[in-house]
Amino acid sequence: MTFSLQPLRVATGFDDEGMMILDEEKRLVAVLVHLSDENEVAPGQWYLEAGFGRLDGGSHPLFSNLDQAQAWISQRFENRR
Repeated sequence: MTFSLQPLRVATGFDDEGMMILDEEKRLVAVLVHLSDENEVAPGQWYLEAGFGRLDGGSHPLFSNLDQAQAWISQRFENRR
């Protein structure tokens, strides 16, 4: 599955660099937030701030990069077909 990425700012109060993940039909499936280097828990990681549809649920994983995030999202879509 192919995704489009669109940068945005997210009003989290501390880390505001974000990325919208859109599916092939340009539907929003996820919002990721890039954690700052000053973040005490996971500096520099990407955090699943919100998932929609098949990504909705209690899981909010961390990813070392956007490729890893997209692979995880693709897997979630493949597992639920």
